Amino acid sequence: MNAGITGVAYALPARTELTDDLQQRVAGGLPVPAGLFRRTTGIRQRQVAADDEYASDLAIDAATKVLADTGTDPLDVDLLLFASATRDMTEPATAHVVQAALGSRGHALDVTNACNSFLNGIDLARSMILAGRAGKALVVTGETPTRAMRPRLRGLAEARTAFAGYTFGDAGAAVLVEPVTGGGILDVDTETHSEHWAVGGIFGGGSRHPRSEEHTYFSGDGRRLRDVFERIGAGLIERVSVRTGLGWDDYAKVLVHQVTLPYLERFVAVTGVPRDKLEVTVDELGNMASASIGVQLGRVRPGLNAGDRVLMVGLGGGVSLMTMVWQVS
Repeated sequence: MNAGITGVAYALPARTELTDDLQQRVAGGLPVPAGLFRRTTGIRQRQVAADDEYASDLAIDAATKVLADTGTDPLDVDLLLFASATRDMTEPATAHVVQAALGSRGHALDVTNACNSFLNGIDLARSMILAGRAGKALVVTGETPTRAMRPRLRGLAEARTAFAGYTFGDAGAAVLVEPVTGGGILDVDTETHSEHWAVGGIFGGGSRHPRSEEHTYFSGDGRRLRDVFERIGAGLIERVSVRTGLGWDDYAKVLVHQVTLPYLERFVAVTGVPRDKLEVTVDELGNMASASIGVQLGRVRPGLNAGDRVLMVGLGGGVSLMTMVWQVS
């Protein structure tokens, strides 16, 4: 027996914000060339949650779809993981908000590891199933990182540390994970370099900065984050190839966390992945944090057939990298 993904869905907020409009709103008083944010990131637009729309709402939307698509009764779900960088609140776990809305009664908890949260959640669900602790797991994410964008830049120095936050877009995703007799999740690998934890993040809300509005905005050095990922990421992908014997031709799709379009193009150059294997979302949806791979998976799933393999490559602040090979059952 193995465990695999048997259903996938995603959700997007209704409101669209153009990157040019975003730049005008946050940097209108600074000497910033028109269209700079769009040209630098390759992001034309993104979807933004309404003021009364929460991370849990996006997760509930995606979860409701995947349960309906697979004909799954919510009461048959015995493990629910809300695996996301964004949460509704510090306590209780947002998983309980999702579970109450769905009407399920399984063991519910949050899993959080920046933009790798959703992949970590799928891996944890798989592990619980293989250990005999769960039979049917629902892994959901709801990301509203646009709320961590600084609303107005007060100078060029602040723009340098806040700029990476203007790549964000909001989204939700959900997968059903359960035992399968063929295919399933074939390989998982992780690599963590925690000495880089301070390079970027949202540092408020915990015991360090419990009530500091200043620390509720994303702050970081996007170039340093890229350099770290580039230096250690290629080795992780090489290990997958050596361990599994699979090359690029063996994958129907390669899904990678997408921060900016130039960042994605650099990933192609460094790893050699054929560009037609990618599902590009960042140009129209932005950096959706942990929902990025979930949305890509939902978009490619209708075109996959039994036996097709998908390589997922996660990158997360902290920093952590993760790969997962999934074969459609």
